[in-house]
Amino acid sequence: MSTSSVSKGCFVFKPDAQKKKKKSSFGLEDYFTHGCEGSETSELRFRIFHDLWNKIKTHTEVLQDELNRQILDSLLDFTRKCSSTRHQSDWASRMRANEIPTAALMLGVNVPDHDMTFQSLSELLQQSVTPHVACVQAKECAALKHLMKRVLERLMDTVVAFDDDDNEEEVVSDQRSPPVHKNVHCSLSSLCEWYSTQTKKSDTPGKKRRSPSIDQSPPIVVIFKDLEAFNHKVLQDFILICSRYIERLPLMFIFGIATSPSTIQHMLPHSVSSLLCIQVFQSLSCTQHLATVIDKLILTPHFPFKLTGKVMQVLISVFLYHDFSVRNFIKGIQLALLEHFHSQPLSVLCCKKKEALHNVMQLSHADLERIRKLPSFTRYVEKQESEERAELLKNDAQFREVCHKLIKDLHKYHKNYYPTLKCLHALTSSLPRYPLGKQIRELHLICLEKTVWETEDYQSALKLLKMLAKDELITLLQRCAEILQPVKSKKMKTAFAQLEDMLTKLKQLDAASEVAQCEEGSLTSPVKDLQKKTDLFQLQKALLEMNESRRSKKQSPFEILRSEALEFIDNLVKSHLSPPECQTLNEVCYYSSSSSVRRHLNATPRTSIQAALSSPYYYLLNDNLKTEDGNVSNAAPDICLTYKLHLECGRLINLYDWMQAYATVVSAAEGHDPDSDNFGKVDDVKHARFIRAVSELEFLGFIKSTKQKTDHVARLTWGGC
Repeated sequence: MSTSSVSKGCFVFKPDAQKKKKKSSFGLEDYFTHGCEGSETSELRFRIFHDLWNKIKTHTEVLQDELNRQILDSLLDFTRKCSSTRHQSDWASRMRANEIPTAALMLGVNVPDHDMTFQSLSELLQQSVTPHVACVQAKECAALKHLMKRVLERLMDTVVAFDDDDNEEEVVSDQRSPPVHKNVHCSLSSLCEWYSTQTKKSDTPGKKRRSPSIDQSPPIVVIFKDLEAFNHKVLQDFILICSRYIERLPLMFIFGIATSPSTIQHMLPHSVSSLLCIQVFQSLSCTQHLATVIDKLILTPHFPFKLTGKVMQVLISVFLYHDFSVRNFIKGIQLALLEHFHSQPLSVLCCKKKEALHNVMQLSHADLERIRKLPSFTRYVEKQESEERAELLKNDAQFREVCHKLIKDLHKYHKNYYPTLKCLHALTSSLPRYPLGKQIRELHLICLEKTVWETEDYQSALKLLKMLAKDELITLLQRCAEILQPVKSKKMKTAFAQLEDMLTKLKQLDAASEVAQCEEGSLTSPVKDLQKKTDLFQLQKALLEMNESRRSKKQSPFEILRSEALEFIDNLVKSHLSPPECQTLNEVCYYSSSSSVRRHLNATPRTSIQAALSSPYYYLLNDNLKTEDGNVSNAAPDICLTYKLHLECGRLINLYDWMQAYATVVSAAEGHDPDSDNFGKVDDVKHARFIRAVSELEFLGFIKSTKQKTDHVARLTWGGC
């Protein structure tokens, strides 16, 4: 069941009848449980994983719809306005007859997220504005005829034939609905006839309309998903043609732009861009989108699954330095969630509090032994008395009761951690130089990896907070009160009551008396002496007296309250912002394998390709390719042999010598006698196989042609795997 070459072709292998009978279908749960550690609880873990992911997925979809709602509503209003303006008498005064209404939708460089936005936009347009919506991409519109074909097919739900050559390419129908049997020609004249027929049908008495908000003559909306990728000439010609039919067809364009509105001027000359009546719409930035997703998805106790600092750093780094895609960020969370439930048998406790407490009592002896081996539980046992320690290690019944209590404490920790984190961020996010970070994710990473109140940045932030004015302090404390108010936790309710009391006292302070005290304290005798005397000794003496007077100066009521408020915040931080590693049984909820996430998300194609070419057995699973010393077998595919031989060459490779070496290796693999005359001889078949293998290496970027020597190629890489 193998081939001797990777040359392109079609190979047929007849299935074995016995193997076909034994073949069984595997579901998602079977793949999850296969090779899963702690298989006795694998089904329960899969169910918890599935329920948790469905909840996260639903929550993120609703959140993304809310974030895109504003710009989508603006686009809908724009299309309705343009559609209604066409039927008004002053249409010509507002827009020239040959201008096409165009919405330039600025989506940002997070290209993987654009599909979801355009899908929502298309659905909303079809529901409330017009049923005639066509979305096109640059990869399927290389030429003008392809663009016209795609637009007509998606608008008319039928197959479209070219006028000049019907067999030029395969006729592809729209996947949204079955095609009509009759073909139409690829021209806007056909679209005009079809639109006229559709509008007459909608005017027929008794005809059921799709929505009461849709006009009798709805516009035709063409969405260009990736404007920058379109061929300039194709786009220009399409706009010119459409402008000639604007009186017969109510056309509208929506341009999806990732970079800047000036892209339209760069792609289209003035003679073409002047045919468009453009209005720009700006979407929410991807960083703001990410901040909202992290706040609603990660910084909340509603989802028991958590990420450690290193895993969070990997996901955020991929977002910031690779694709800016929130969609891929959520997929990274899904990957971590799947890995956690697959590799951690104790993840049966990573669920809602009530269910987790029930699962604790159902744990087997093997699971209890796994808990005893956890590093966090080992530290917990070491802090206990000797008798209690012995009971925890031997008595399973008492051990379950202790685990029951520890799971409760872990959920309480999360309930108090996130409100405290948000309060600290509200106080420090506007400080100069942002000692604890500008974004809450930066502060969260610090709290995950360190004891935050022991860092220098925290101490500098407290010093800056001690310099706040009364109005600034009241504003920040009110933000903290808004954060703590909805939290259903006894400690947070107590903290909220204390905070409200401090705010009441601060608001009741007499501002006038405070100003008078400040003025009275500013005119002290050392200052007057400082203004009169200029002698160096006397100046030093006056400065020392000023310093002593400041130390002994009685604090004002506001300064006393400010110190109390900051001390309250400091105690709150020290009580609830300890790192998760300090919490017993944190391994149950926290996923920590950052290397696994990095390996799956940060692709290294060059390393993977070199590994495949150097060790083809691990990819093809052919016993003939198995070698003990790590070398490539003679029976390996042609590209592996040529790759191995090219590693033995220098910067320039002689093609003739390379081909001779290849022919020698292939002859040995075919079992030819080394002493025969035909051994190592290059025939037509070997020559073709070698040329194809060299072309594949050139395509992969290992070699390139060079002008230094006509019969040589230049090597682009050095070393093997």
